[in-house]
Amino acid sequence: MNRLLAYAAPAVFVLLWSTGFVGARYGLPYAPAFALLAIRLVIAAVVLALLALLLRSTWPRTADAYSRSAVIGLLLHAGYLGGVFVAIGLGLPVSVTALVVCLQPVLVAVFAGPALGEHLVMRQWLGIVLGLIGAIMVLAPGLLHQGNPGDYPPGAVLAAFVALISSSVATVLQKRYGTSISLLPGTAIQYAAAAIALTALALLTEDIVIDWTPAFIGALAWLIIALSIGAVLLMFWLLRVGTATGVSSLYYLVPPVTLIEAYLLFGEQLSLLALAGFALATFGVALVRRRTVAPDQESESKNITIDDAKSLGS
Repeated sequence: MNRLLAYAAPAVFVLLWSTGFVGARYGLPYAPAFALLAIRLVIAAVVLALLALLLRSTWPRTADAYSRSAVIGLLLHAGYLGGVFVAIGLGLPVSVTALVVCLQPVLVAVFAGPALGEHLVMRQWLGIVLGLIGAIMVLAPGLLHQGNPGDYPPGAVLAAFVALISSSVATVLQKRYGTSISLLPGTAIQYAAAAIALTALALLTEDIVIDWTPAFIGALAWLIIALSIGAVLLMFWLLRVGTATGVSSLYYLVPPVTLIEAYLLFGEQLSLLALAGFALATFGVALVRRRTVAPDQESESKNITIDDAKSLGS
């Protein structure tokens, strides 16, 4: 069962994470970005907290554990998601935003060396480069039709890089500190902290009018269940049993999978170049994730607590 889960989890994570863009496309016409994110995270925090209590998960006992979870939550769920939404909302094309965010595996690979002691072999660096090239090939049709980069609003570009840096730092911090906290309580704390920040941003910057249509409720439910609960818990579990660089490399596969979903759901164009990029990115990710670990790291990755098993089972 553990071996099956280890093989299936990365593919399921990529599939679920990619649907976040589809869910946002369905939900944003009915609610402002920060307000939508705040509602999503408040509900997700409550659901995970209740599950943690029901399963008797161990909650953190120190102020440091709470503060670290809060910081990771602010970076990953407010900084990353908020930055992406702001960048697109200010006029940065989706393809350009996706390209900036696709640099995350490169930054994580650089950060993971000094912060986590993850030293990559040449094969893995080659995989990171091939994955980036594959992602650029997927995004190329959109990038070629975006005009002069000098026309991009500076605030939108800044927001995209805030999202990139926030997600990269959060991934490293989650690997370094988050693995000592049970999944459900730790993630609930992260969501609560991010929800507070996003609520403040919504009140300060948005005219909050929400149209509670069936389409909006359906999109919100999917974003909560599939993304905030399913995909995020899977990502954190993958970080517990793998390397930060290996998990981060999966983000290279998100743009091509999203493009395929957009083709199936919205009839958007799917080019042969994009399919070739998908194949190259997949090969690159396989090179990165074919790990070479020391025996003590291998044994450590298998030490999953009972709370973690309960959390994953939920």
